[in-house]
Amino acid sequence: MTKKIKIGVIGLGMGRGHIGGYREHKNADVVAIADLNQELLNTVGDELKITKRYTDPLEMLKKENLDVVSIAVPNKFHKPLAIAALEAGTHVLCEKPMAMNAAEAEEMLAVAKKTGKRLGINFSFRFRPQSFAMKRLVEAGEIGDIYFARTVWQRRRGMPKFGGWFGQKALAGGGPLIDLGVHRLDLALWLMDYPEPEWVMGSTYNHIASELAAKEGKKFDVEDFACGMIKFKNGAALELEASWAGNIRENEQMSTTLLGKDGGLHQYNLKGGYEFHVECYQEKAGCHYDLHLHPPVAECKNPYYSFVDAIVKDEPFLVATEQGVTVMKLLDALYESAATGEPVKVS
Repeated sequence: MTKKIKIGVIGLGMGRGHIGGYREHKNADVVAIADLNQELLNTVGDELKITKRYTDPLEMLKKENLDVVSIAVPNKFHKPLAIAALEAGTHVLCEKPMAMNAAEAEEMLAVAKKTGKRLGINFSFRFRPQSFAMKRLVEAGEIGDIYFARTVWQRRRGMPKFGGWFGQKALAGGGPLIDLGVHRLDLALWLMDYPEPEWVMGSTYNHIASELAAKEGKKFDVEDFACGMIKFKNGAALELEASWAGNIRENEQMSTTLLGKDGGLHQYNLKGGYEFHVECYQEKAGCHYDLHLHPPVAECKNPYYSFVDAIVKDEPFLVATEQGVTVMKLLDALYESAATGEPVKVS
């Protein structure tokens, strides 16, 4: 009989969802939780019947003999907590973005390699049946070589609560680019098989959220809109857009479009929500066809289940740690380009 994988979760905002995801796996056992907020800690612990509770995550790492730790805290604390967990002998599943910057991400990767423990990044938009279906088409060669992609996550007015950590650069590292854009960026890169980047050009703006935050007397020092172009060494290009506040029609718009030599793929959200649809566009025998993905679609499990399953089966996790580092390098370069007004080489 396969032993139970003992799991601890740090941060009970996003981490609450982690617990539910882990519990779908028969070999996962969430035995401990940690959060600085004692009231939240007790509320979640009582609701989900988890008795081992800590306001100090380092104490949890010291006292509990854990196999896996989930980290779902403000971005500033991803690196120190991930390193502490890895050095305590546990595998780590870290929320996106991997870190505040690429230097931190590379340090985390180095510790994972040194300790021999897994370091997974929660790029959750890969773990959707529509994304799996798109990946299958790409790998089957149905759309040919991809030469251009566009990936978007925009909100009409969807700023995190002013005064909170999401809007503070010292805690988050940036605004919607590092918060929302990171998801759609990884999805596009994954579908493109993570081509090697050459340079980026980026721009950031803060015309709407800054005024709203000032009216409330709250701190907000990150962008509310970002866009950029990534050029790859294989000649392909990728456009990226991310915003918390933009004058668009939809309340929330998410899409990823791939243009290949033999066809195109388009994933988009329905009715401003989190349900997705996929279409494929091709030319066959001199005629143009639009193909629609219908359920049932490709089976896939959530990232928490998948992380435990990879450990149990001793198989690779869907997200390679090195890909998390690549995403951080691109985000760093986009922010640098936005600040300087110049293209930035990516090494």
